Amino acid sequence: MNDPAEHARTLRWSIYLLLIAMSTGAMLGRILAVTSVDVQAMEVQLHREGKKDWQRQRPFLSANDRSRWATVRALVEHGTYVIDDVIQERGWDTIDMVQHRGRDGQLHQYSSKPPLFATLMAGPYWIINRTTGATLGTHPYEIGRGLIVLYNVVPLVVYFLVLTLLAERLGTTDWGRIFTLAAACFGTFLTTFAVSINNHIPAAVCAAIVLWSLVRIWYDGERRLRSFALAGFFAAFAVTNELPALSLAALTGALLFWKAPRETLLGFAPPAVLVAIAMFGTNYIAHDSLRPPYMHRSETNPEDNWYDYSYMLRGKMRDSYWRTPQGIDRGEPSIATYVLHATVGHHGIYTLTPIWCLSMWGMWLLWRRDLAALAGFIALLSAVCLVFYLARPEIDRNYGGMTSGFRWMFWFAPLWLVAMLPAADRLNCCRGGRMFASILLAVSVMSATYPTWNPWTHPWLWNLLHSLGAVGG
Repeated sequence: MNDPAEHARTLRWSIYLLLIAMSTGAMLGRILAVTSVDVQAMEVQLHREGKKDWQRQRPFLSANDRSRWATVRALVEHGTYVIDDVIQERGWDTIDMVQHRGRDGQLHQYSSKPPLFATLMAGPYWIINRTTGATLGTHPYEIGRGLIVLYNVVPLVVYFLVLTLLAERLGTTDWGRIFTLAAACFGTFLTTFAVSINNHIPAAVCAAIVLWSLVRIWYDGERRLRSFALAGFFAAFAVTNELPALSLAALTGALLFWKAPRETLLGFAPPAVLVAIAMFGTNYIAHDSLRPPYMHRSETNPEDNWYDYSYMLRGKMRDSYWRTPQGIDRGEPSIATYVLHATVGHHGIYTLTPIWCLSMWGMWLLWRRDLAALAGFIALLSAVCLVFYLARPEIDRNYGGMTSGFRWMFWFAPLWLVAMLPAADRLNCCRGGRMFASILLAVSVMSATYPTWNPWTHPWLWNLLHSLGAVGG
C-alpha cells in the first residue's frame, strides 16, 4: 500500500475495530456476570433454612428495568399489558408502575413506561417462549441475559460503527478521530447501562443515525429517499424513548424540508408517521388513552392520577411508592441547587464526564469550520432539552432517581461526541493538549465504570460528598 492517506485510514479503522471489540467484550462480560448482588446473603440464609423459594437473585437490577420486563412477561405469558400477576412473584415487584381502570372496569397495575419499547422487546421473547416453553420467571439468567445482549449490545455496536463513519467524515487528524471513538466506547454512561434495559441506549442509537443521515444529506448532497427514510424513522423512534427528542425530530424535519422538500415529504414523513401511529396505538391498546402513563398525574381528578393508589402485594395492602417517595426521589426543593448539581455537582454532566467540556469548545470550532448548521443543530438541541430537564417541577427534580449520572441527557452522547471532534483535533497539536484530553477521558471512564455491578446507584461524587456530610442520604 503506497498511498500514505489510505495507509493511515486503514490503520485508523484497525484501531477503531479494536476499541469496539474491547468495549463490546467488556459489556458482554458484565452482562454474563450481572445479578442483583444485594440479595446474595439473604439467598444463602434462605437456602440453609431449606426454603423452597430461596432463589432471589435476578439479572434485573432495578425497579426501572423490572417495570419493562414485567410488561414483556405479561404480554407474552398472559396476553395483556396488565402486570398484576407478574409483580406477585418474588423479585418481580417494581415501584415504576401506575394503577387505573382497565376495560373490564377493574383497577389494575401497569408499567409506567411507554409501552411501545416493551412491545418490541416482547417479540424475541415470544419466539423463545413458544419454541422452548421457558419463561423469564423460570430461566431469568439464560433468557434475560441473552435478550439484554440483543436489546443493548447489538444496537451499541451499530452505534459505534455509525460514530466511526462520522469521525472519518468530520475529523481531520488521526489522534482526534481515535480519541473520540475511545470516548464513545469507554467514556460515556451508555455502556454503563448496557447491563440493564433502559430507554437511553435506543434513543442514543437513534440520534446517531439521524445525525449521520443529516450530515450526508446536508453536506454531501445525498438525495436518495432511503437516507431521508432513515432520518424520519429513527428521529420518530427517538421520541418514543425520550419525549424531549421531539425537538430532535422537529428540527431535523424542518432542516431537511428546507434543504430538499420533495424528498422530505416522500422519504422522511411516512416512516415518522408510521412510528407515531405505533407509539400512540400501543399506548391506547395498553391504557385506553393516547397520553403516556407519566402524563396522568392530575391534582384535581383522582381518576386521572395514576400514581396515587393502594394495591395488594402477596397478601398485604401496599401504598404506591409515589405517595411518599424517599431519598433522592423526593425531588430537590431548590432549583438553583438542582441546576448546580446536574451540571457541575454530584450528578454533574461536566464533573462526572468532563470530556463534554471539549464538546462545548468543539461546537464553536465547528461553527468556524463552515459547519455552522451542524454546530447550531447540536447547540440548539442541547440548550432546549437541558433547560427542559432542569426546569421540571420539584417532584421531577431527582436527577433521574437512583442512578449513576444525570441520565436524562445520556441520549445526547452521539451529538456531543461529534461536537468533540474538532476540539480533539485541535488538542493534537502538542503533547500537553493530548495529555489534557487524556486526563478528561480518564475521569470520564472512571465515572462510567464506577458502578461496576449496577448502574442504578449513586455516582462516585455523590458518595464522596455524602461521606463528607455535604449531601443527604
